[in-house]
Amino acid sequence: MALFLLRRSIQSLGLLLLVSVIGFFILHLAPGGPLSQYMSTPGMTAEAINRVKESMGLNRPLPIQYLDWLSHLLTGDWGKSYRDGRSVLLVIGGHMGATLLLMLTAMAVAIVAGGLVGVFGAVRQRSAFDYVTSMIAMVALSIPTFWFGLVGIYFFSVQLGWLPAGGMYTIGNGSIGDIAIHLVMPVAVLALVNIAVWSRYMRTATLEVINQDFVRTARAKGLAPTLILRRHILRNALLPMITLIGLQLPGLIGGALVTETVFTWPGVGRLFLDSLGYKDYPVIMGLLMFSAILTIVGNLLADIFVAAADPRIRNQ
Repeated sequence: MALFLLRRSIQSLGLLLLVSVIGFFILHLAPGGPLSQYMSTPGMTAEAINRVKESMGLNRPLPIQYLDWLSHLLTGDWGKSYRDGRSVLLVIGGHMGATLLLMLTAMAVAIVAGGLVGVFGAVRQRSAFDYVTSMIAMVALSIPTFWFGLVGIYFFSVQLGWLPAGGMYTIGNGSIGDIAIHLVMPVAVLALVNIAVWSRYMRTATLEVINQDFVRTARAKGLAPTLILRRHILRNALLPMITLIGLQLPGLIGGALVTETVFTWPGVGRLFLDSLGYKDYPVIMGLLMFSAILTIVGNLLADIFVAAADPRIRNQ
């Protein structure tokens, strides 16, 4: 197990380094840049622009800039925002809580709802429930996330007035109940596609286990169906689902970006779009590395959990 963890950890660090290299160079080679806002300022001379460029460290070759950025990153200094000079970690940290609240709540809803739908769909294969849920899942996977968000705002906020159209809380309120009400639509929209994914995977995994010989043996012994489902089917069907949790993190991050934009949720998704518009390289790279770390760590934890549950994997 120790060798398995060491090998996976080295692979994860190598992948993280590769993501940083590709992200840094693509970002800095893109048209425009943080100096474009100064160039359009009236009275800004070329000498003044060069001074600003030098103060930002943008006058050095890209490889030198990358190595300098990486050396600071490894010491915990993620740089300072071009917009207001604040530490990148402080800027991201100020938006992190809202995104984690949205993502974790949506993931919990998706896992529970999608898992239950998938299991019942497999147990009642070819039933009306199975056909209806399969059709709904296909529709959810085919329609963009932002469309569900806009439709939800139109019906539940504009027409019915049941839920707020955006924001994380009402100005001057901010109670737990108020945040929970604002959380309903963003979580529903972000979780909808993931429920569809979870239900499809869970249904397939459960069907594969149901058709195994040990399940037939358990039925032949006269064990209760609920006992067979709990002890034999679910325990084995959940193994591939552990891996899926790690694989869903990138989708949740991308979905959160769209969802936060539609519902003006003050998370890192909104921060990312604002930073792109401002060409705030340090913040964009910080968000890229945060997303990469979250994704890679999620996959690493999934590998560890699966290896702990199945000795055949850690011995490969």
